Amino acid sequence: MIGHELREFVDHVMDRRVIDDEDVRILQREILHEVVMTRDIIDVLVALDRAVADKSPLFADVLLAFSVDFAVWESRPTGRIDRDKAHWLVTTLSAGDGPTPLAQKIAFEVVREAEACDEALVSFALRKADARISTAPIAQRVVLAS
Repeated sequence: MIGHELREFVDHVMDRRVIDDEDVRILQREILHEVVMTRDIIDVLVALDRAVADKSPLFADVLLAFSVDFAVWESRPTGRIDRDKAHWLVTTLSAGDGPTPLAQKIAFEVVREAEACDEALVSFALRKADARISTAPIAQRVVLAS
């Protein structure tokens, strides 16, 4: 369940189709500052990433940090991505037309940060990384693979 302030924030952003720096500051300092993070909140923020093309780079930083902290350190089992969390993350991050570049990065960073990770998320993160490398121009493949 998401709170009233977050619902209003989503409506505001969707009306404008923009997430600017000020929106990110409001999200961080006023809406999510003292909120207990939940899957629902992460789902809403990931959906905003998919729905809004014009986003401040700060939004990516905030969503990445919230997602990794919640998945790895705030939800049980702490430090581990079990089957249930892996299924939720893969479903959330790949919804719609597939993962956005930020959703791919979230999967990668969760796998990197976790002490142990279910193979479903590891496979998802690696499959998306492989797809990125195989579709990149040859000159970029060397950089992406390293």
